[in-house]
Amino acid sequence: MAFNINPWVDLLQMFQYQFMQHAFEAGTVIAIIAGIVGYFVVLRRSSFAAHALSHIGFTGAAGAVLVGINPVVGLLLFTSVGGLGIAALGRRAAQRDVQIGTVLAFMLGVGVLFISLYTGYATEVYSILFGEILGISFSNVLLTIVAGLIILVLVAAVYRPLLFASLDEDVAEAKGMPVLLLGIIFMLLLAVATSIAVQVVGVLLIFSLMVTPAATAQQLAKRPQHVIIISVVFALIATWLGLIIQFYAELPASFFITSIAFIFYLFVRFIYRRIKP
Repeated sequence: MAFNINPWVDLLQMFQYQFMQHAFEAGTVIAIIAGIVGYFVVLRRSSFAAHALSHIGFTGAAGAVLVGINPVVGLLLFTSVGGLGIAALGRRAAQRDVQIGTVLAFMLGVGVLFISLYTGYATEVYSILFGEILGISFSNVLLTIVAGLIILVLVAAVYRPLLFASLDEDVAEAKGMPVLLLGIIFMLLLAVATSIAVQVVGVLLIFSLMVTPAATAQQLAKRPQHVIIISVVFALIATWLGLIIQFYAELPASFFITSIAFIFYLFVRFIYRRIKP
């Protein structure tokens, strides 16, 4: 696509295509959710859980294609069940590596079975690996918006106790807070957020939206609310710029999104922190 020196003309040209409208709609919702949930992922040291749930979601997508339903439905179902399993097997968020690895290994085995049983060309399943936001349908946009609203409502409802339990589970439990229940709720939030984020960056690149913006923001602010806002801003900028560049470069949007998010992290980590007064 030809690039015009006038940015307003470029935007008008870009948004005349319905697939770009859907990409920006879904990408905006996903970036906001990833920025918010990603903060708790970093705070609770649950990056491996996000990684595992994305792979579990791939198994769900393969199973959905096998039975002839929307892969996103399979993603949501399997990540939710996987999240519940991980939370039930390990009470402490920072001590779940073995439980997460056990559940992940089993789910990947099931995924191999689903793929081997499918006789067609599972384009939708393989696009889940690397993300295919430009191919997102209107129905998936609606599903993403509904899932995003549910996550926002739940985060608002449990924000204070979840933040307290994330900072110090032992103290929270000593004060009588339902740590296990909060862990289950968080894993469900992470499962749904991972499922919708996979549509943008794919299973293999999930860290770019679920971890990197929050990890970057954590180096710029201390107050939880400020970190979350900065995390969302970074996720939005990376997503929007990635989509714009992809429109003209005609290369995978997931590559540009992950690269931009990583550049932000490197700049803050190695340059901004050295030059700030």
